Amino acid sequence: MPQTQEQKAARFRALHEGEPFVIPNPWDAGSSRVFEALGFRALATTSSGFAFTLGRPDGSVTLDELAAHVEAVDSVTSLPISVDLENGFGSRPEDAAEAIRRAAAAGAVGGSIEDCGRDKVLYAFDLAVERVAAAVDAARGLDFPFTLTARAENHIRGNPDLDDTITRLRAFERLGADVLFAPGLRPEEVAAVCDAVSSPVNALARPDATMAELVEAGAQRISVGGALAWAGIEAAAEAAERIRDDGDFSGLRTPARAGEWLSGSP
Repeated sequence: MPQTQEQKAARFRALHEGEPFVIPNPWDAGSSRVFEALGFRALATTSSGFAFTLGRPDGSVTLDELAAHVEAVDSVTSLPISVDLENGFGSRPEDAAEAIRRAAAAGAVGGSIEDCGRDKVLYAFDLAVERVAAAVDAARGLDFPFTLTARAENHIRGNPDLDDTITRLRAFERLGADVLFAPGLRPEEVAAVCDAVSSPVNALARPDATMAELVEAGAQRISVGGALAWAGIEAAAEAAERIRDDGDFSGLRTPARAGEWLSGSP
């Protein structure tokens, strides 16, 4: 039976209280159906993967376009959806708050806000705190338990200062953020963050770390960002190059499982 947004929100919250889990990042409605059919229990959008579907680089999508994307994904899956809201589509605290409300109106039950602008420059600590505070207020003003993730971007923005990352995440936790996330951390750095906070921590998967290592470090949730989208795009590009250069069609795949992935209804 179809579930209400409140029911999906409760399911998503419960995942953060159980065993550590992986949340894959679909880039469109079709990939969302695939990940649901494969047995994943929640989805998180990827800003870079979605931007690519529009033929653009990361950071060039509008809030209106993202809201339509979330609606499209939500219409084809029964899974809870969390949204990569980047910097909230503006530097002001009220921008972060509005992004939360728009994501919720589009069907999401969670979302993340970064402490870095689209120019890749980190926000000063005080502004970063004000923005998360506004996002928390917006989330708490909804009529269902929206799971807010607060992100500290130091380690992917050329400032691998773990002490500052922890200071920011602890401040975000005190404000009421439900999940804390610092992308780009190695397992030992994830462990340091987990030792410093009590809220669930999201870790970004990386090729040089296993699921077991990230869980041992204390991560409750592991996301993959745009990596699955880029893996699919790279595979398609490599197959196309073989066709172009050698007339080699061996890289083509018959969608034997398409019926399985797309059967049923959300």
